[in-house]
Amino acid sequence: MKNKATRASKKVTLAVVEKMVALSTAGFGLVAALAWNNVIKELIEQYIKPLIGGDSGMISLVIYAVIVTALAVGVTMWLSRIEERLR
Repeated sequence: MKNKATRASKKVTLAVVEKMVALSTAGFGLVAALAWNNVIKELIEQYIKPLIGGDSGMISLVIYAVIVTALAVGVTMWLSRIEERLR
């Protein structure tokens, strides 16, 4: 009986730890995404806007959206390949 309780306790502990790891990973991923967000915005502000002109609000936003989308797709594809190799 004691052995069953110990196994059940370990399963619960493992489940809690797995959730904590998942939540921590998601939280750090969000922080990293926000940091890259600032980098991309600054790059557009310093290099793209001067090329296009000062009143390039919409064009700069489109360029920003394309860059972020390309990064998201690239990272997702890269992680998917890694996952496939590990299976």
